[in-house]
Amino acid sequence: MSNTFRNITGTFDILPAPYSVGGSQVAGSAAWQFVEATIRVVMGRFNVQEIRTPIFEQTELIARGVGQLTDIVSKEMFAFERGDTNYVLRPEVTAPVMRAYLQHHLDQQGGVQKLYYIGPCFRAERPQKGRFRQFHQFGCEVIGTPDARADAEVIALMMAVYEAFGVNETTLRLNTLGDEASRPRYKAALQAYLSPYEARLSETSRERLSTNPLRILDTKNADEQDLLQGAPVLVDYIDAESRAHYEELKGLLGDLGVAFVEDPFLVRGLDYYTRTAFELERPNLGAQSALAGGGRYDLLAVEVGSKRPVPAVGFAAGLERLFLALFEQGTALPEAPKPQVFFVALGDEAARWVFSKAQALRHAGLRVGLDLNGRSMKAQMREANRQGAPFTVIVGKDELAAEKAQVKTMETGDQVEVGFNDLTAYLDSEGNATRP
Repeated sequence: MSNTFRNITGTFDILPAPYSVGGSQVAGSAAWQFVEATIRVVMGRFNVQEIRTPIFEQTELIARGVGQLTDIVSKEMFAFERGDTNYVLRPEVTAPVMRAYLQHHLDQQGGVQKLYYIGPCFRAERPQKGRFRQFHQFGCEVIGTPDARADAEVIALMMAVYEAFGVNETTLRLNTLGDEASRPRYKAALQAYLSPYEARLSETSRERLSTNPLRILDTKNADEQDLLQGAPVLVDYIDAESRAHYEELKGLLGDLGVAFVEDPFLVRGLDYYTRTAFELERPNLGAQSALAGGGRYDLLAVEVGSKRPVPAVGFAAGLERLFLALFEQGTALPEAPKPQVFFVALGDEAARWVFSKAQALRHAGLRVGLDLNGRSMKAQMREANRQGAPFTVIVGKDELAAEKAQVKTMETGDQVEVGFNDLTAYLDSEGNATRP
């Protein structure tokens, strides 16, 4: 009987080299580092600072923040208990960021807080292409201002991230949800419109009709989409101030040259949104076309314990969805870095010397490989080839006596003799091994 364990369904390992699993491509760790580094660079250009929150929070924070009636809270949370406290692996990061903002009194630092994050999230949903139970999210939260310029800047930042990767053919969908009084009015109008058609709705939509009818607007059912063509639209139910905010946002996006499509049925899947809602889409991304999305959530702070509202706006995006877009458009991603030099040792005494010299070269900044199994020269040379080292440094009994190593250029087969004291300078010189 095999005792071999495997990763849990809906999760994946990130290995040095890329591979495929369950119909999905998984990029190698060097590609993940490159993507994350690029995101950090773009965030830096917008003067956004990093925040890191724990991967688990109290269940009540997520339930109150995201919404009790959302699918995330009702169906998709990984929850557990410890003593008298209920915890959940975070399904998203906005509520934890707001919790940290309030807990650490970041408002007292003055000005608007602009925070970004990159990290894992967890949802117990059915795994499919581009969707996993553990996935990786990045995003930005701008907290402390109701100004429409904050909304426009968050959207511009989101677009800049994808532009940095050359991801094109995207569509930005935009809508406004109005203030806290707008949603109940629209909810009642939508229920009144859909109730006569209840028999035509799917089981899921029938459940949502009485509890959370705005989620029906996200339906992918073709018959339901046809029904919605005649449904009331949210923009007709919003307050004057929200309408003015929306018009200002559209003007600002126009000033920035950010193209968008107004979508009166875009509501997003989380309860904490007010006013601005947006989503970035791209075709051929598996089960869903969304790359990223977000909006304004001025009431979230009150939901998670603040005595007063805190204006805020942000976006969140999945790294796996970004990788899907990069794979689909054929973007060349970095591969695992190769050693700049590989040591080949002949005999125990040479192996001892090589082990010390390799450390010295590493301290000098070179990427160095060596054999740790005491294999033959032929096997060590094969390993140097496999790892793609441009140079091998061969040391045996004769080289130790002469204090000179044989340095072989793997591509040409040329071999030169280099003194032990000159190895670092030779390997680090122009035209030879380059620093990582």
